[in-house]
Amino acid sequence: MPHYRISEAAGLLGVSDDTVRRWVDSGVLEAGRDGAGRRVVEGAALAAYAREHAAAAAPDPTGVARSARNRFVGLVTRVVADGVMAQVEVQCGPHAVVSLMSAEAARELGLEPGVQAVAVVKATTVVVETPRDRA
Repeated sequence: MPHYRISEAAGLLGVSDDTVRRWVDSGVLEAGRDGAGRRVVEGAALAAYAREHAAAAAPDPTGVARSARNRFVGLVTRVVADGVMAQVEVQCGPHAVVSLMSAEAARELGLEPGVQAVAVVKATTVVVETPRDRA
């Protein structure tokens, strides 16, 4: 079972080290000690906390029901249209999502930097990687 130091847990949750320490001190997040006496959070406990406290950066403004569950609300940060195709970058919280579409579709949607958009991902293949030193 993997264990994460406080700083690693903070990075994975997108909060400060002090926030994770406060959660541990208050019993919100369980932690133990590693061989060097440092506080560590068990991977399963960290994953459970992340799932229970996950929140979208912004509510989905479309009001449309879809089968795709991977919906990321964000702001368009860049649109590069070259002839027939356009590359659209959407910043969704800490994640940048890039879409390739027709330039016509980008124009019809009014996509330009600063426009709120929802990146919807429906894929049959998802590649999952782990750090080499965590194997």
